[in-house]
Amino acid sequence: MIYSETYTITAELLQKITAEQAFHYRIVPVEIIDNELIFITDSDTPDTLLSELKIVFDTPVVLKKCKQEQLQRLLTSHYRQKKTNKGEKLHYTKDFLEKLLINAKEIGSSDIHFEPYEKRCRVRFRLDGKLIEQFTIPLEEYPTIINKIKIKADLDIAEKRLPQDGRITVNTNTSEFDIRVSSLPTLHGEKLVLRILSKDAAMMNLEKLGFSEVELNTYREGLRKPSGIILISGPTGSGKTTTLYATLTELNTEEDNILTLEDPIEYTLDGINQVQLRENIGLDFIRTLKTFLRQDPNIIMIGEIRDVDTANIAIRAAQTGHLVLSTIHTNSAWGTISRLVDMGVPPYLIASTLNMSVAQRLVRKLCSHCKVQETVDKTLFPEDFKMPETLKIHFTAKGCNHCHHTGYQGRKAVYEILPVSRELTTSIKENHLVIENYLLQKGITTLMQNAVRLIREGITSIDEAYPLLIE
Repeated sequence: MIYSETYTITAELLQKITAEQAFHYRIVPVEIIDNELIFITDSDTPDTLLSELKIVFDTPVVLKKCKQEQLQRLLTSHYRQKKTNKGEKLHYTKDFLEKLLINAKEIGSSDIHFEPYEKRCRVRFRLDGKLIEQFTIPLEEYPTIINKIKIKADLDIAEKRLPQDGRITVNTNTSEFDIRVSSLPTLHGEKLVLRILSKDAAMMNLEKLGFSEVELNTYREGLRKPSGIILISGPTGSGKTTTLYATLTELNTEEDNILTLEDPIEYTLDGINQVQLRENIGLDFIRTLKTFLRQDPNIIMIGEIRDVDTANIAIRAAQTGHLVLSTIHTNSAWGTISRLVDMGVPPYLIASTLNMSVAQRLVRKLCSHCKVQETVDKTLFPEDFKMPETLKIHFTAKGCNHCHHTGYQGRKAVYEILPVSRELTTSIKENHLVIENYLLQKGITTLMQNAVRLIREGITSIDEAYPLLIE
């Protein structure tokens, strides 16, 4: 008999076996009834498989036959195979943490969340910007895992009432990568977030981030100026730091002295002098930036413009012949200028030092193997959205084995680049902050226009780009 039920599979069930075991035996655990572990399989020799599974798992096992399509969907949506066959299998043992970190890196996770609750503790991976529950940890084992991470990150295991930050370096046979660790006291214990930071400088390439050819040329032209400020704006998680590091990688030459002030340092770059902010000992933004100006720099990177004092020091650096790179939290390239004015920076200083304002976002890319073409329906867009006449078709996410049935594979940056020209300098000095006509005249491509282009080209979906279509 072939079963075709729709199963809701919990994380507790999924971690009964590893991804390698699931694909090797072509099985997926779906239930536990009276201590019997029930799997579905498309195997044509269930009796032989059943005998082997009883030996492997040392527990009563029941097999249910299902269609090949159903099993493949469950396999690819719940278990991610490693990109290489190297490395050990991931399962709960004393070296669980090491295997977890390596597994997360190999399947492309950017963050790992350890979260305690009243009756359970879970582990979630962030894949392509979305959190997916991967494992559960027994309540009694959770403190042990947390302490092991804190020890590796050189954190105080006795301090459970205050947030802490640390760093772990992981070395494997195939790669070396850093992990940024952040602890947060919560109602039921400490929540930890581990950010995986690649040391692969090849990834830090401006040409691979998502710039169009015109945008890349415009951006590089701004980088050629020996002094001034370039600001990159966007919400948390929009890829600003990656763009900054890719920029530093391109600017990193033997002739230039590059200094960075970061909190925290996310990537280590050879040939660049990176400083970690430590406010608890007096190493704050203002003091460090003042010291930077006495260090004979050519290029200064500031992790973030947080307040008017930081902005003023950055402007002072730009006025004295340095190229300054930084980020700021605004919604658009022009919004950056409004934000600086609101901070209290005089418009004439902004006009004389700002070379370029860049806004960016990240969108998930549709899977090229399964995306489906459809006719555009105006109801799919925001109510006030003016749909271009050229937008006749769009593509939707379907899901297949290649994308683990998510419909998406990877992400792409969307940019809005605003060079500060003489004409724009005049508008800033006179505090004229409405420049829609200027953007049209100069052919500045906005975030919204780039989002529409990606929809039209089938690179992303309307659902994914929807936030960029709202004015």
